[in-house]
Amino acid sequence: MEDLSGALVKLQEYLNYVILGIPLYRLALALLVFFSFLFLRKLFIFIILRYVRKLTRKTETKVDDIVFRVFSRPASFIIVILGVALSLKVLGIENSAVFRVLKTLGIFVVFWALYNLVVAFEEYFYRFAERFGREFAREVGGFFIKVAKAFVLVVGGVAVLQEWGINVSALLASLGLGGLAFALAAKDTAANLFGGLTVLADKSMRVGDWVKIGSVEGIVEDIGLRTTKIRSFEKSYITVPNQFISNQPLENFSRREVRRIKMTLGLTYGTTKEQMVKILNDIREMLRNHPGIAKDQLLMVYFTDFGESSLDLFIYCFTNTARWSEYLAIREDVNLRIMEIVEKNGSSFAFPSRSVYVEKLPKPEENA
Repeated sequence: MEDLSGALVKLQEYLNYVILGIPLYRLALALLVFFSFLFLRKLFIFIILRYVRKLTRKTETKVDDIVFRVFSRPASFIIVILGVALSLKVLGIENSAVFRVLKTLGIFVVFWALYNLVVAFEEYFYRFAERFGREFAREVGGFFIKVAKAFVLVVGGVAVLQEWGINVSALLASLGLGGLAFALAAKDTAANLFGGLTVLADKSMRVGDWVKIGSVEGIVEDIGLRTTKIRSFEKSYITVPNQFISNQPLENFSRREVRRIKMTLGLTYGTTKEQMVKILNDIREMLRNHPGIAKDQLLMVYFTDFGESSLDLFIYCFTNTARWSEYLAIREDVNLRIMEIVEKNGSSFAFPSRSVYVEKLPKPEENA
């Protein structure tokens, strides 16, 4: 009995041994609590999550599968944070800064899950945006997604600041001149935001359109909250503020259904009247019957001017396609047929030239 009591005394001495101001038994108990929560996390993952996953797979809707996938990892991380918090309680650590850090981590996990939820439901945002028109579902849906992400980030940031005792509204009010500068800076941001809303509401352009805004021309790659991204034909990446777009004329080349052919041809002055009339009629007939020329658009072929070195023909018509490659193929075929018509009628194309007439040559003796 004496040996047993002596062992208990020694054990008590060991357990009461102080390391960094903390008794050894508290350290052991804190470790036990922490590892118990790690075990609980494993149990949560392998039993509860598997059971919930089986239930979600049996349902017809995909919403519960998305929610499960989004919240499974944050939930397991929350268990670890709770384990750390209780372990610190057992150790007797009552430092408010430490627990604020843990609460901040908890807030971060919650808003991390909400942010991932927005990402996971992107498809549903696009489906909702189809109510505004299928043609602009991508642009409107992308706009809603960016607004939702920004909202989650802003609210999460405010929640973290509030946790650390920072009153955001009072902070902005106390900035004085800094708050005024912030408001002035935010003015442009708000103008760009409403400019983006105006672009989407007017449906003036969409991703993939070929547009010209002021001196900027290219293909629209993204319509954002603040800016619109355009890829120029030189492959440079241009970022245009939405405020600029809403205040500038916007030319959308992709919205046209036809493309114009406009040219002036010069025939030689040796072309007779009969040849000219025949050439004009043949070109008109060719264009009217050409499969690539729009029949419901304006078509003009006229002898317009006596040029310095040519008889000028004006040709004006439209192709029945707006696609650039098809337009070039049609225009090439039209040019070749015009060449054939001119050659067939015995005329030729003029080129810039100038004739010099010498009224009187000097006598040989005058040159001596």
